[in-house]
Order: sequence, then structure tokens, then C-alpha cells
Amino acid sequence: QVQLVESGGGLVQPGGSLRLSCTASGRTTWINVMGWYRQAPGKQRELVATIMSGGNTNYADSVKGRFSISRDNTQTTVFLSMNSLKPEDTAVYYCNTKTRLGANYWGQGTQVTVSS
Repeated sequence: QVQLVESGGGLVQPGGSLRLSCTASGRTTWINVMGWYRQAPGKQRELVATIMSGGNTNYADSVKGRFSISRDNTQTTVFLSMNSLKPEDTAVYYCNTKTRLGANYWGQGTQVTVSS
């Protein structure tokens, strides 16, 4: 089992920045991919960004050039740096990890609201 705990959400004005963190615990040696997804009201959950254990990253087109995903040296904490935030970035952001055994784990979610 892997447990994920997110932090860093909040209210920010358009054009502002936020940094989300997600720390994994439990059987972290099984972790292969860590990433962030988001779900806005009335919409399906969508991919924001992922980072592989080897460091390869992937971003949704809507956040390329504005968001950056990274991991710490222990590879148990993943960060999402969000710049030039727009109202359409408003959503609940969920941390996700996929293990080498194919299991999928989610955090509880953290609210990001972009509004003036």
C-alpha cells in the first residue's frame, strides 16, 4: 500500500503562482510514476503532469510552459509549481502514483481556486 498526502492548495489571483506538494509513504519502493490530475466542477478528472522514476515528464497541453513537475531526491515527494495561473485552472488537484505492480493510488485532493 502507498499513502499520498497533498498540501499547498489555496486561493490565488489570476497570474499568480502556487506550489503543490505530495508526499508518499508506505511501500514507496514500488513507486514508478508520480503525477498530478485535476477535476473541475462538472468535468471529468484530467491529467495535469506526470514524472517517471527516471525523470521523464509529461504535461497536458493546457499547462505546458506554465506548470513544472519535479521530485525530491528520495523520490517520495512530488511537487507541482504552477505559474501564470488562470481561472480555468480552478479545480481539485489530486496526487497520483502508479507502482511497478500496476496498482494505482490517489491522494485526498487539494483545492486550487484562481479568482480575483
